[in-house]
Amino acid sequence: MEIRRDRYLNKLLLKQNNGLIKVVTGIRRCGKSYLIFNIFKKHLLESGVEQNHIIEIAFDSFENKAYRDPNLLYPYIKEQIKDDKNYYILLDEVQLLGEFESVLNGLMRIPNVDVYVTGSNAKFLSKDIITEFRGRGDELKMQPLSFSEFMSVYSGDRYEGWSEYVLYGGLPPVVLLKKDEEKIDFLKHLFQETYINDIVGRHRIKNVEEFEELIDILASGIGSLTNPKKLSDTFKSKKQKIINVNTVKKYLDFLCDAFIVNRAVRYDIKGKRYINTPYKFYFTDLGLRNARINFRQIEENHTMENVIFNELTARGFNVDVGLVPFSQKDKSGKLVRKQLEVDFVCNKGSKRYYIQSAFTIPDDKKMQQESNSLQRIDDSFKKIIVVKDVMKPRYTEDGILVINIYDFLLNQNSLDA
Repeated sequence: MEIRRDRYLNKLLLKQNNGLIKVVTGIRRCGKSYLIFNIFKKHLLESGVEQNHIIEIAFDSFENKAYRDPNLLYPYIKEQIKDDKNYYILLDEVQLLGEFESVLNGLMRIPNVDVYVTGSNAKFLSKDIITEFRGRGDELKMQPLSFSEFMSVYSGDRYEGWSEYVLYGGLPPVVLLKKDEEKIDFLKHLFQETYINDIVGRHRIKNVEEFEELIDILASGIGSLTNPKKLSDTFKSKKQKIINVNTVKKYLDFLCDAFIVNRAVRYDIKGKRYINTPYKFYFTDLGLRNARINFRQIEENHTMENVIFNELTARGFNVDVGLVPFSQKDKSGKLVRKQLEVDFVCNKGSKRYYIQSAFTIPDDKKMQQESNSLQRIDDSFKKIIVVKDVMKPRYTEDGILVINIYDFLLNQNSLDA
């Protein structure tokens, strides 16, 4: 069964033959190799590119082990280039190639060569790419399946699909498994034996138990404001352990670099400035998050917020947590400074949206509560409330769009409804 990943294919096509090395990054098992070797290759062939003008090597395959030697690989690729037509070089797990930076930079200098690579997050992270290629690499960040991609291969209705998606997530190998027990075992084993071992090995973490406990704390508090100091205090009060604030900060950076979690910083909407801390963390895949806490604490209001964040980042938005400060008189008539939160401030180019996640809005009182922060924003950018309630999209008297989670996720143009 083929899962279409048109969003990422289209992004690759925009980068095609741009003179840069296309680097596909993302959490393990999210479909990077399949994108390059199956979806993109199929497109090239259907577009008229000849098979012998596509050079593909997976360095983790035993049959290609010899090509991990740059002194063998580079001459081999050069020998395959026999005319002036475009050649497409597809390289998987490129971190296994010796001196891969020099090899890729050398290939980039061949005028009719277009290079696409993937790498594991253990040794091939965003920061590494920035450092090694210094403007010569073009990164495409890939995520697990979005809800719309998930539903394209799910046999039930959207409501059953939602329950499955927020429980087991969107990693393609998990989605294609049939039984719940298989999904649970796969997710638990993948997190422990691959993700944690990757990070521990790469960064030589000595106290693995503390590192894992930090992951569990983040998994139990998705969407909650926190910072290294607060997390350090949590260890002290609840775990009776003392962990240096700088150590916590490093651990958080490791998890972000490995694409396991994403950090959303706070933005003062009226003051037009960023606030360094506290911030929020969201898991790249909810199945992995749930596996860490043994599929307990599946509070749907928090998981829904996580899904919305992931969808917005997949659509290419820079996503922050909004802060709306205001002054209000208390009972004694004294002016008191207060602040309200907007779940997401989303920016892409000239576009901006303010989005609130509300699990349910049963009455006018709840509607007023959810829209209060949005009403206090005095610019003209669009304001949206996403709800779990099944209802048709509608606008309130204050001009706020209220849309249900299914329409928001399944319609790529939902923000412009």
